Amino acid sequence: MSATPVRDSDVQADVIVMGSGAAGLAAALAAREAGARVTLLEKRRSLGGTSNFIRGVFAAESEMQKQQYIAYSCDEAFRNFMEYNHWLGNARLVRALIDRSAETISWLQAHGVEFIEVTINMPDAPRTYHVLKGVGQALVRALARAAREQGVDIKTSAAVVDMLRGADGRLRGVRAKIAGRPVDIECRALVIAAGGYANNREWISKYTGFELGENLFPVGNAGKMGDGIRLAWEMGAGAEGMGVLHLIRIAPYGREFPLMNVVEAACIQPALWVDPEGRRFCDEGIAFYDTSTGNANTRFKRGYTWCLFDDSIKRHYIEKGVDRGMTQRLLPGHRLRDLDEVLERLLALQSPNLVAAHSVEELAAKMQVEATVLSATVAEYNEACAKGRDPVFAKAPLLLRPLLGPRYYAARARTAFLGTLGGIRISAKTEAVDDFDRPVPGLYAAGNDVGGLHAESYSMRDTSGIASAFALISGRLAGENAAAYATARQGGEG
Repeated sequence: MSATPVRDSDVQADVIVMGSGAAGLAAALAAREAGARVTLLEKRRSLGGTSNFIRGVFAAESEMQKQQYIAYSCDEAFRNFMEYNHWLGNARLVRALIDRSAETISWLQAHGVEFIEVTINMPDAPRTYHVLKGVGQALVRALARAAREQGVDIKTSAAVVDMLRGADGRLRGVRAKIAGRPVDIECRALVIAAGGYANNREWISKYTGFELGENLFPVGNAGKMGDGIRLAWEMGAGAEGMGVLHLIRIAPYGREFPLMNVVEAACIQPALWVDPEGRRFCDEGIAFYDTSTGNANTRFKRGYTWCLFDDSIKRHYIEKGVDRGMTQRLLPGHRLRDLDEVLERLLALQSPNLVAAHSVEELAAKMQVEATVLSATVAEYNEACAKGRDPVFAKAPLLLRPLLGPRYYAARARTAFLGTLGGIRISAKTEAVDDFDRPVPGLYAAGNDVGGLHAESYSMRDTSGIASAFALISGRLAGENAAAYATARQGGEG
């Protein structure tokens, strides 16, 4: 028999925030700054979730950019973003995001968040990427500290399990489990910022057609089951953007391979990529653009492709450096001096995800592809390298390097994703709305729980750092508007 929920007067609030990532912490702090009594509920024992891994934040027209004569305007960013998404997104929401981006950098700095530089993380992109000092963990700590100092009641091991409604059907609170104890908490407004549904096998299968853990792999996500999305839908909110993922392609992938090692750095380079049958499938120059690599990989429902290189290419990475960087600590031109050592150590694990051989035919056998197919692929590619022109995929001549041996390497590149990018339909004020854009009173949502920003792919080239910026800015908007709603409702009740 389950325990009967009790009403706990110590946790009454004007605004309750569900989730403690960048969106949730920003919402809680903004609502408190607007004068609301705020309680933040985080179902896990620690704060931040995937926000602990954030490395940079988008902004246009920030003070840091102005100091470096970076002239990329909000208007340019808005137009580029909307064109990339074919105007399928919520244009007013995008405008609000971009227009508040610079001021949000200043707001973060005022709360103790430090930035190292403004840069780019792909060729020829606008310099919008504000690199964090201490990565996301530092941001989470700073926002949590500021929220607590201003009086936000932050509770961990506190899962929201249901909504409470009044006689008029409107939100009047939530039912939560706090340290295992069921508690009913009254509030006037709720902000859902629970981080999406990256770990929900049923929803991933239903909305993307992939099978989680089999041919699609979440990176850095834990416990994200779409709890907030489901509750919003039950309250009458519409759905938007379900099935949109922040896709990437990573190699080698497996429990035996630590993330961000030098072998991974070698395997994400624009060498030779082949599909599960051993055939080349793209211009490997897309290696510089994570969204493109993730999209290209999704064509293959086995959930992987292969990265190939040889000893000569390996020497290039060691002596001359990589073409594509891997975060800001391993930039283009970085020499992978310990690649030989780490590569041999990982090969010794005898994983099917990383193999080596002294002939293309032997490599094909270890990859479990037809030797004739792979041999023909390598021969065709080497011919293009010799001629300095790729007649099939138009790869840049500078990146055409032949595979000549004497040893060949192949790493399985998994189709992976960093998060889901859809769920609750919202207005430009981050109000949860129904399918006809009518607000659900008192309900707001932010971050990866909402749709309406990205059309079918993560939009990165002209707006580097947009996911973290959206979490922070939509969280601030949700907190501010939830506080205003709660204040107005309080006045109406009086």
